[in-house]
Amino acid sequence: MSERRQPVLGILGGGQLARMLALAAAPLGVNTLVVDSAADACAGQVAPLVVADWADYAALEAFAARVDVVTFDFENVPAATAHWLAERVAVFPAPQALAVAQDRLAEKTLFRECGLSTPDFRTVDTREELEQALAAIGVPAILKTRRLGYDGKGQFRLMQLADAEAAWAALGAQACRHGLILEAFVPFERELSVIAVRGRDGEFHTWPLTRNWHVDGVLAMSLAPAPDIGQLQQRATALARTLAERLDYIGVFALELFVKDGELLGNEMAPRVHNSGHWTIEGAHTSQFENHVRAVLGLPLGETGARGLSAMFNWIGGLPAAAPVLRAVDAHWHDYGKQSRPGRKVGHATICAPDAGQLAARLGGIAAALGRAAQAAPVLQALDRP
Repeated sequence: MSERRQPVLGILGGGQLARMLALAAAPLGVNTLVVDSAADACAGQVAPLVVADWADYAALEAFAARVDVVTFDFENVPAATAHWLAERVAVFPAPQALAVAQDRLAEKTLFRECGLSTPDFRTVDTREELEQALAAIGVPAILKTRRLGYDGKGQFRLMQLADAEAAWAALGAQACRHGLILEAFVPFERELSVIAVRGRDGEFHTWPLTRNWHVDGVLAMSLAPAPDIGQLQQRATALARTLAERLDYIGVFALELFVKDGELLGNEMAPRVHNSGHWTIEGAHTSQFENHVRAVLGLPLGETGARGLSAMFNWIGGLPAAAPVLRAVDAHWHDYGKQSRPGRKVGHATICAPDAGQLAARLGGIAAALGRAAQAAPVLQALDRP
């Protein structure tokens, strides 16, 4: 009897998302192989790691020969690397989707073409164009790099016209390399995200809308399913499906949204599993990580409904004490195995419950024990709203 060969999923990038993909792949009988330029990439603690630069084509050639499918841990893998690999092995999502998500101008243009409104924006390549964009959009506004920005990086908020000089001093050097974009500041009522998955056969699902709270541009808390959303779930699902079909997208992606006057505005698309979907590991019938593995390998997708309610703490900079989470009912601790560093995502915890009252009690108790009452306060307020 011949030995059954397990499929191998190659992952470009070795951060916590690759780590959680590898952990989700193993029960499916899928092996993983990770590429990252850092020898201490945290995914290497749970999966084989190839240490190589994105331009090390000899190493990438050997990597491609060892895997059946390639996917991404983060969206800033150079497009040239993605296209080069796609000529040698199946790559999902396709490099086209990666290229769109790497450029805020292309991304927002696509949103509008698909019927998703966005904040007003203008391209900025020179100091003069910044003045012209400010005259058209006004303040407050946010100047952003078109490429390589995430978690609040590569951004400058202008509260008054006089801030233009400081904004250009901070980001102007990026204009010639990556281009800039000025976006109108949106006085939004809520931040939501929809996590979606599309299979190789076109099968499509979304998880329940997630409500998110950010601090300094980095996700601090999530609550799912988001309360009081009315018809927004249907609208978000339809928009996500339109985007996925337009890009012939395969895998999981996140669509970050603002709610303003009851309408959805597109903020960003992440062509990968997403921080705001981490609650799905314990809180949904199938996690975003498992469904991404299923999708890119052509396996049937799993059910995406929520098991109850879930709240997620994001640990930034360093981990708090684990004991209050470990002692709590239906609370789940995730340590990414990363060194502490200001602004760095090093772990998360998810608290689950069958209803809002029990979730509020569990979340409040854990937050108090951790000294994180301020971090949990907006979630508790949302759960208390009738």
